[in-house]
Amino acid sequence: MQLEHATEADFPAIINLVNAAYRGKGAVESWNIESGIIEGTRLTDSLLREDLAGKPHAHFLITRDPNSGAVIGTVWLEPVDDQAWYLGLFTVDPAIQNQQLGRTLLTAAEEFAKARGARSIRMGVLSVRDTLIAWYERRGYSRTGGTEPFPYDDDRFGKPLRENLVFAILEKHL
Repeated sequence: MQLEHATEADFPAIINLVNAAYRGKGAVESWNIESGIIEGTRLTDSLLREDLAGKPHAHFLITRDPNSGAVIGTVWLEPVDDQAWYLGLFTVDPAIQNQQLGRTLLTAAEEFAKARGARSIRMGVLSVRDTLIAWYERRGYSRTGGTEPFPYDDDRFGKPLRENLVFAILEKHL
């Protein structure tokens, strides 16, 4: 799978893809949307630009459909320290899920980070998303026992519909 850095020209497609995959705002609903957990927009143009500007060492990568050139997957990779990288905004086009594209994209992201010195990948997944956590566990990720609070005071990521949201920290040694 070919990964490339996202460009400004890709932003509209990326934003539509992320919102469809996380919040079900698209023609086809993803198997892992945050329905009943968080509502509203997951990503906007201004939030994407802010994140990219604020984290210049991060890599926001995309993969494209080899025939149409459309953006069909995204992944954010960011060095946390000398050996650990953070993975976020992992997205696959809901219209083509269940074709093992997510597995392939995750492997490509891990290889990208490993080639740049990563010895482990960490991520935060909402602890109530048991099905998604199980998917990552089948790919070698484990719960670290750590959590991070959900940013209830920051409405840029949508409106939480529950009071008990925390991110479970998962990690995989590469």
